[in-house]
Formats: sequence, structure tokens, C-alpha cells
Amino acid sequence: MKNLLISLVAASFVFTTPLQAEEYVIDTKGSHAFIQFRIKHLGYSWLMGRFNEFSGSFSYDEKNPQAAKISVDIKPASVDSNHGERDKHLRGEDFLYVDKYPKASFTSTAFTEKGDGKAELKGDLTLRGVTKPVVIAVQHIGHGNDPWGGYRRGFFGTTEIALGDFGIAFDLGPASKNVQLELSIEGIRQ
Repeated sequence: MKNLLISLVAASFVFTTPLQAEEYVIDTKGSHAFIQFRIKHLGYSWLMGRFNEFSGSFSYDEKNPQAAKISVDIKPASVDSNHGERDKHLRGEDFLYVDKYPKASFTSTAFTEKGDGKAELKGDLTLRGVTKPVVIAVQHIGHGNDPWGGYRRGFFGTTEIALGDFGIAFDLGPASKNVQLELSIEGIRQ
């Protein structure tokens, strides 16, 4: 009888304990996450690049996806467009102004599942000292065990921002007012 009572108490604890969202650290150390950008160059071609240094974390609960959250810190000085002189210009006052604004960030405010692995992520992007709301179209890529005994989850997102919204007024021509961002995020469950 005593063992039955202990089993019932243990079972009731298991069934009444609320499930919590899984916490993930973005895998930048293993180079399994990327923040890339592209902007039209004079309207004739695409200029592409990425930010090499960033960090962050996210939480996700399959049973309560609307509670998902993400926070990312970006080092704008790590901008890399595969051209040293251009990167120097991008780090300067005309664009990222990294001496005055050494950090950029994104913090989510809402996550809405759309079905078929698609979702919408809303949040606040801070760049050049200006914070603006952005909406990111998200695709859930997958999740599961990795070969090293861990568990991973990955998402891909896209958005477009207007340079002028963040105080970047340098004129690259009428076709180059907006920059597209692509975010490939793989997290390791903690």
C-alpha cells in the first residue's frame, strides 16, 4: 500500500508540473548560424555580405509556439562583404557607424504559427541607435538529435528593412533604399 501511495504521489507530480519551453543557444561557435544581407548595387546587381560576429538564444515549445522568444546581439563591426575597402566604408559614419554604435540587437515581441512549418516573428531591431519594429517571415527547418549527444532546432527567416528608417541616408540610388536580411538560426538545446 505504501509503494502504491508513493507511486500515485509521484505520478500526480509529473502530470501537474507545467511543461516549459525548450531553451536553445544559437550555434555561432560551430558556424551553424548566419546573418546575411543583400542590397541592390545601383540597381544593376546584388551586393551580398554577412555579419561574422553575433550571439543569442531562443526558446520554443511545440505545444505553445506563440510563446517562442528570441534575442540576438550583433557586432556591426564584423560586417563582411568580401571587399576590405567597402567594409571599411560600411563600418563608417555613412552606414553602420560602429565607433558610435558598436552593438545592434533584435528582441522578439510576438511569434505566430502560420501552418506548414511557416510562422511570423515580430520584434524590435536596434541598429545605429534606432529601434524599429520588424516582421520576419520564418520557416521551421527541422529539429532532432545531433551526432554529439545534443539536440538541435533550426529556423530560416527573411525580412527587408529601409536604410532610412535607421538613420542611414547615404545615397546608393533609388533601387538601393532597402536591404534584405536572411537569417539562418540553428540552436543547441540547453
